[in-house]
Amino acid sequence: MIVLVCVGGTAAIAISVQRDSIRDATAERVSDVASGLADLDQVHAALETPDGSPAADALQPLASLVERAAGVDYVVVMDTNGVRLTHPTATERGLIVSTDSSAVLAGESVLEMGDGTIGRTLRAKVPVMGENGDVVGAISTGILSSRMSQDFEDAVRQLLPWTGGALVAGMIASTLLTASLRRRLRQYDDAARELETTSRMSRALREQSHEFDTRLHVIRGLVAHGEPGEALRYIDQTTTVHAIPSDPGFTGQPLLRATLEALGAELGALDSRLEADIDVESDVDDHVLLVVANLCRNAGEAGAARVHLTLREADGRFVGVVDDDGPGIAPETAGRLFARGYTTKTDPSGAGRGIGLDIVRRTVTGRTGSIEISSSESGGARFAFDMAVMR
Repeated sequence: MIVLVCVGGTAAIAISVQRDSIRDATAERVSDVASGLADLDQVHAALETPDGSPAADALQPLASLVERAAGVDYVVVMDTNGVRLTHPTATERGLIVSTDSSAVLAGESVLEMGDGTIGRTLRAKVPVMGENGDVVGAISTGILSSRMSQDFEDAVRQLLPWTGGALVAGMIASTLLTASLRRRLRQYDDAARELETTSRMSRALREQSHEFDTRLHVIRGLVAHGEPGEALRYIDQTTTVHAIPSDPGFTGQPLLRATLEALGAELGALDSRLEADIDVESDVDDHVLLVVANLCRNAGEAGAARVHLTLREADGRFVGVVDDDGPGIAPETAGRLFARGYTTKTDPSGAGRGIGLDIVRRTVTGRTGSIEISSSESGGARFAFDMAVMR
């Protein structure tokens, strides 16, 4: 709409200016022709001598020549009585002019649009002054209004292609600009949504962290005062603890054993079974446990019935594999799986998901490690990672 209004307004102004320009040019032409004839000696001689003189007879050829040369439609020379000495139509010569000539015969120059014997014309009337300053006659020249209209139409036809070109160029530029602005707005909207999601997750994490710190202080106080039974009862009351498998068969490391037992219980609540194959000598620190827990929990939440964990130590590195028999990972989503906030699961809490695998990626790469995604032999997902052993 802006382009249409601008181009249409500009075209309307240009057309109006062109119309005025044609009228001004026509008025200037007829005025110049009339003024030029009024100064000619032949015209003065014809008007200042009696009728029928040779000078008067020579005026019509002169008037016809001027009409052709100057491009005017008529040249009329009249005496002080308003009688035509020249006219393009022979039968009109010797007759009184059909328009009011009192003003010009009184010594005034006149420019007007009016109807005459040959049609509607824009005419200029100029008095012819004698040597003593008296009016001895007048010159009237004019151009048909139809010719002016034709000139205007020709000018408009020449203007229209430029107007159309400007309109097309403006529409293309407007379309490109609109597309660019829409892309920018979509980017801003996406960034705003991501910021809002991050803010919600940050608020939720701060609240959970504060609550968790408070509970840890309570548990530490109970244990420090020699009341482990009371500490266990407090834990049972404040959190959901799943039943731990009676025979985990994992490792002798207390922290690793407790983590695997908790994971087994958590996956059991999801109708999934954890299988672990552990062969390490160095203590498995909390960073490795964080990676293992997130990968195993993610497999169970994705719908796997069996989650198999393998953890080995070789050449100063922990090498782990978590594979499952779940639905697997679509190729189009594999590249975005580790992006913060991206998840294929629903988020009923509204606090935001898509955090765990982002933490896994940052934890692994922070320990000069790497993680790869592929398909497991059972058709599910397979996550293979390696991390440096902390000494």
